[in-house]
Amino acid sequence: MSDSEEELITVGCLLVEEEETIKKRKVWVHNICKRRPGFSEFNALFPDLLEDEVKFFQYFRMSHGKFIGLLETLQPELIRNNTRFRRAVGTKERLAVTLSPCLEKFSLSWQNRNSTCEAIWTKLQPIVMPEPDEDMWNRIESEFYNKWNFPNLLGAIDGKHAVIQAPPNTGSQFFCYKKTFSIVCSVDVGACGRNSDGSIFKHSNFGKRLLENKFGFPPSKPLPGSNQVLPHVIIGDEAFPLCINLMRPYSRDATRGDEKKKVFNYRLSRARDVSENAFGILMKKFRIFEHRLCLSHDHINLVVLAACCLHNYLRNDICHWTESDLKVDVPNVKGLQNLQGIGGNACSAALRIRDEFTKYFNSPAGSVPWQMDKVRVGKHV
Repeated sequence: MSDSEEELITVGCLLVEEEETIKKRKVWVHNICKRRPGFSEFNALFPDLLEDEVKFFQYFRMSHGKFIGLLETLQPELIRNNTRFRRAVGTKERLAVTLSPCLEKFSLSWQNRNSTCEAIWTKLQPIVMPEPDEDMWNRIESEFYNKWNFPNLLGAIDGKHAVIQAPPNTGSQFFCYKKTFSIVCSVDVGACGRNSDGSIFKHSNFGKRLLENKFGFPPSKPLPGSNQVLPHVIIGDEAFPLCINLMRPYSRDATRGDEKKKVFNYRLSRARDVSENAFGILMKKFRIFEHRLCLSHDHINLVVLAACCLHNYLRNDICHWTESDLKVDVPNVKGLQNLQGIGGNACSAALRIRDEFTKYFNSPAGSVPWQMDKVRVGKHV
């Protein structure tokens, strides 16, 4: 074989190797996406939903009027420019697909959904979750007292473990005592589930500000019909510590044989129902919380924050719910689970404040006619 023939064979082999190493390029826009303007779920279904207000509400969990109002608020954050290669997803479609009950379909990428959830949190949070000023605190206190007969009360807090699929390369970081992987949805959305519930509260911005009394609560004042001056407080369950401005129930051992403490627990539990109801409505409105969240940690945080904002945004919406729609079978809900109770090493001042509330609720000025019946039938013992 001549030298020239060997050179040709060598060049041919190199060309074959080069062809084998060239990767097949992916298409820039998939054919399915090219047909989206005519055949996507949004374009096929949305016009029909506009013709039926009840069906629209059932699908998006809000009225058409609220949807348009939300779109107008978010539009500056949702606009994307067309490129030479593809058309951008319209703002209405972007919002509609994000609010769709089928959040794990791939009709729109999670990158687009993330930006929409982030826009919901950024734009709505200052509107629907503003930090209360003195006038708002006074209004909240008045509403709690008029409806729940609990004076000097400024709010109720609660928390849930949002069950998630174990994130990759995190070991037991998100593994909680309930034998599931979770993040905590409470005063600090996104904390790792393995952290104790008391530790999460203590190290959250909310917990730090509350313990340091930096929320601008109104000054202490006498209880109605009494000369006893007590501070304004918020209430929680056994998952939260007893503090000067945070009341929690007496333990079961402490209430054994003590009806007065049982009365306090009943009155606190009755007022704290608002926080339990809020989580129940959140789960029923946003069905993604009814099962394990199979998303990345960052995605889950955005979904939870956006859902909390939407919950507040929709409180005064036209309602097409039935009573059965909002009924929550808590033991069977897999997506949100209760926090664990913590022990208490409360300071003497916090213990005294709780005891003074107990005395007041058992006095003629602070009692309600039905409280002893509730306690004596075995409830809140």
